[in-house]
Parts: sequence; C-alpha cells; structure tokens
Amino acid sequence: MSREVQDPRIADYLLDRRGAAGRDLGIGPLSGDASTRRYYRITEKGRTSILALYPEPFDSEEMPFLAVGAMLAEWGLSIPAVLDHDGARGIVLLEDLGDLTLQGALVGIEPRKREDLYREALEQLAQLQRKAAHAPRNAACFQVAFDVEKLSWELHYFLRHFVEGYRGRQLTVEDRATLAEAFHRLSEEIASWPRVFCHRDCHSRNIMLRAGRLYWLDFQDARMGPATYDLASLLRDSYVELSEEFVNDRAEEFREKALPHETRETFRRRFELMSVQRNLKALGTFGYMATIRRSDVYGRYVPGTLENARRNLARHPEVAALRRALGRHIEELA
Repeated sequence: MSREVQDPRIADYLLDRRGAAGRDLGIGPLSGDASTRRYYRITEKGRTSILALYPEPFDSEEMPFLAVGAMLAEWGLSIPAVLDHDGARGIVLLEDLGDLTLQGALVGIEPRKREDLYREALEQLAQLQRKAAHAPRNAACFQVAFDVEKLSWELHYFLRHFVEGYRGRQLTVEDRATLAEAFHRLSEEIASWPRVFCHRDCHSRNIMLRAGRLYWLDFQDARMGPATYDLASLLRDSYVELSEEFVNDRAEEFREKALPHETRETFRRRFELMSVQRNLKALGTFGYMATIRRSDVYGRYVPGTLENARRNLARHPEVAALRRALGRHIEELA
C-alpha cells in the first residue's frame, strides 16, 4: 500500500473487504476538488476502482450522494456505479470512469464534435428536469431550494472570499449597504422563477467522457432551483472558453427542448441573470480555495469568469447598481 495514504480508515477498509490481499493492492491519490473529500485509485489484479474518502462517517440510508445517485440512475442518466460503501469509515467505492473530463475532451476538438458533446449534455440536462418533474417528492433534495436566503448567502460568500479575501479590497459601510441591497434584489428575482430539479454543480469538470458516453459526477448537493441554473453552470463554465455564438445557439436549443413555453426574451434574461449569480459564486469559491485552503489552482480561471460576469451585468440596466458597486473594487467588472 502506498506510503502517501496516511488515513488508517483506508487500510482498515481494504483489509476488512479483501483480507490479507488488501495489503498488496495498488492505491494512489488523485487530484482533489474544492470539497473536503479525497479520492484514490485502487488497482487490483489489473482492474481499477475509485475510493472516495469523506471527512466524517455517514449514514448510508441518508447520504445525499447515494440517494441522489439512485434517482439519477433510475431516470436513465449515466453516473459511476457504486461498488461498495462503508458509512462507519466514510468510504464509497465507485466505478472508475478514467481521467477524461468534458473539460479535457474539449481541448483541440473539432467544432462539430464540440457541438455534439454539448448537445448530449444539454439533452441529459433536459431529461433530468423532465424525469424529476414526475418523480415522488419525498427525497430530501426536493425539500431544499435556491431560495432568497441561499442565493444571497452565495453572493455574500463571493464578497467575503473574493472581493475582500482574494483581492484584498476594503469596503466602506456604504459599499456594504449598496451591495447587500443589490444582492437581495437579484436573489429575490431569481428565487421567484419556477423551480425544477438542479444538479447544482453541472460544469465540464464534473462530467466524464468514457467510451463516447457522458457521465455525471458530484450531484450530492442537488436541490430545487431555476431551470437556467444548471444551464448557466454548463454554458457559462469557468473552466471552458466558449464563444458567444456557441453559447447562444446551445441555450436556444435547450429552451426549445426544456422550456418551449417561455418566450426567447424571458428565457434569455433569466439565463443571463442566473449566469451573473453563478459566476460570482464561482469566484467566491476560487477566493476561498486560495485564501483559506491555500490552493490557487483555480487562479487561472478567474479572468474568464470575471469576463462572463461583466458581459452579463452590462446587458441588463436593472443590475447597473450592482455593476457600479462591484466595479469600484473589481476593475474587470466596471
């Protein structure tokens, strides 16, 4: 067993499940994400699996990842198969989907293939919303939503960890009051839109490509929210640069599939305002990772995310006060 693996829970788990053979399994750490989970690739007789190690024990009957995953699989969406789980040790053993994310697959790809991949992703997103609309609502994820409180909290998270933390800006009392009011107005409007089931973190690093199929990851924080929430996450993705023409075309295709009853004008406005909120929240995460977790791996994605936010803020006069207030401290948003 690799010396890089320090947590005794992993050794205990492998010995418990594999006996003495567990000592000889190959195990290597994988690069993590912005969560507190850690991931390892287990190699056994030429076959691999992924071990997800959670910071705390969990109740398998109530664990969001297992509960939401079971629903997604039932709705026909591709997700990694759960091979085993041990709640007492905080471990889930998953099918190994390889290392090719949608983000990686898009590098140097032909335009037609890029369109095909996004069309498939958006078709699956539309399928998620359709299936969830007719599903029983007893699961915990149906009881939580992107309400005013949650949306506003995410915007203040951006203020604390990106504006003040990452950029080191000093805000006056007047600045805080102006931003608090602008955050509340934007959150109040977004929360008033019809709600659907949302993956909640649907971007190119959370979608894997294997054998020509797309697989969804990190769906444990699913909740109810606007129909454009996951769309904004995918098409206003911090990790992939997409042309405005490409984004507009894919967004319209999604509207025709999932929201044909909405006018183009209503849909575009909701998509763009949702994109503002989603990009600002992403910047908050990048700032938190850099200043609190001391990891600036997301720093290279800051400029593109700021440009996405600036572009959509500039399109709507009703958020002009928000843009002006932010622009005084973040020049890229001015």
